[in-house]
Amino acid sequence: MEYNRLGKAGLRVSQLSFGSWVTFSFQLDVKEATNLMKIAYDKGVNFFDNAEAYAGGESEIIMGKGFKKLGISRDSYIVSSKVFWGGEKPTQRGLSHKHIIDACQNAMKRLQVDYLDLYFCHRPDPETPIEETVRAMHTLVMQGKICYWGTSEWSLHELKSAYSIAKKFGLTPPTMEQPEYNMFNRIKVERDYLPLFNNEQLGTTIWSPLASGLLTGKYIDANPSNTRINLKSYKFLKDAFHSEGYKERHIKVKSLKKLADDCGIPLVNLALCWCLKNKHVSTVIMGASNAQQIKENLNSLNYLRDLDDNIMDKIEVILGNKP
Repeated sequence: MEYNRLGKAGLRVSQLSFGSWVTFSFQLDVKEATNLMKIAYDKGVNFFDNAEAYAGGESEIIMGKGFKKLGISRDSYIVSSKVFWGGEKPTQRGLSHKHIIDACQNAMKRLQVDYLDLYFCHRPDPETPIEETVRAMHTLVMQGKICYWGTSEWSLHELKSAYSIAKKFGLTPPTMEQPEYNMFNRIKVERDYLPLFNNEQLGTTIWSPLASGLLTGKYIDANPSNTRINLKSYKFLKDAFHSEGYKERHIKVKSLKKLADDCGIPLVNLALCWCLKNKHVSTVIMGASNAQQIKENLNSLNYLRDLDDNIMDKIEVILGNKP
């Protein structure tokens, strides 16, 4: 495992990290989740990603129990939470100062930790002034409850506003952004955020590197029943995969699979390595529902050096979507 700086922060995150979205609670209980966390940790993964919205908080409870069962030292791992969807009541949603503070306290309790390493605004909140959100995050940093704060799926304009406000009032600016990034979703990371990479040294903790499993290749000739698209809560993924708009993506996955086979690199590893080849990606968040999956994902690091310019160029020919 190799480690990258998280933007301009001194914190070093593992190139591959482990996230709990979809899997914890929906597919994995405490025992199963703890086993996968151990596999990841033993292979050098030091960042574990979570959010208040994942399984209504149950995902954080499972992860917290996993840390306790593993008995690993708190100073050897990084854990995150995200704030936005905390409940149905008006004070349990959004990025108001109150909800940000309450959500942080609740996340720490569920994760059984005294502070959060990373704390993300899960989405932008048009009903809350960005200044209020920045001040709330700064307050938590000053209180020692979070080390760094960031955003998820914010626009360039919203992020620039956050940086401007932080500089104007001497507040803590965001350190990282968590965008979706994979072969089919590239615009934000490869075009939109370029000014922030250059001027602010923004870090990224990217999610869905396998496009919700599409880039594993397992949907080429089948619709396996034990996958996330068949979970009741994620029917929207199944609808997307079967939509007219995804036909072109399925065709490209077939071509990518052939290229991967010709190169002797499993498609899963090819897709993950492709993300890691981007110098602006601090860490790639993996998801896994069983031990075999996470071991296969972690094996990507053995192929990273094999993705030379020739292979990357061939991938671009297939994708045809470079910004």
